[in-house]
This record gives sequence, C-alpha cells and structure tokens, in this order.
Amino acid sequence: MSNLVEDFNAYRTKMNEIILSKDNLVIKRLWNLDTNTYAEGALDVKTKELLGLVASMVLRCDDCIKYHLGKSHELRVTTEEMYEVFAIANIVGGTIVIPHTRRAAEYWEELINDKS
Repeated sequence: MSNLVEDFNAYRTKMNEIILSKDNLVIKRLWNLDTNTYAEGALDVKTKELLGLVASMVLRCDDCIKYHLGKSHELRVTTEEMYEVFAIANIVGGTIVIPHTRRAAEYWEELINDKS
C-alpha cells in the first residue's frame, strides 16, 4: 500500500482510538449513528458511500473524501463510476471543489495502483 494511503489509515486509526478511549457518550453515539447511516437499507452500501463522497467533496473535507474513496475502492467502484461522482461533486459544489478533486484523483490512483 502506498505511503499516502498507509499514512492516512494509520493516523485515522490512532486518533480514533485515542478519541474513543475518552469514553464520551455523545461522541460514541454520533459515531455509531454515522456507522449505521452507511449500512445497507433502502439504498445499497455502494450508493450511500458515493453519496457520502459527493457530500464530502462539496463540503471540502479532505479526510472525509479519503475515507469515502477507500470505502468505495473496497466496494469495487470503477474509475469510470468514480469520475462521474467527481463530475457531480464539481457541478453541485462549483469550481472551489476542483482542488479537492485533484487530491481525490491522486488518492484514487494510489488506491487502484496498490499491488499489496
């Protein structure tokens, strides 16, 4: 796995463990709600991840974008599908989303070219 992907996943895991170790009920409930939101329901998990990615791009949250890209890769989203998602995010969010699209494309390339 590339350093870009490894570094993000390691940092996210480390900080999640620290935050959750503080045993704050509100944070735990919020994170549980987030987990349950992306579970299979009337919409399939893949659709929900792609919706989360568009929202993350429009809101310009690079960590969220990386997270949803990783999940989308696990769900076998194709590059063609991903670039349609990028297009929707750019139409909805406007040109301010372009820098986030660049970073998303870089991270996506790392994910799809990973040989491990």
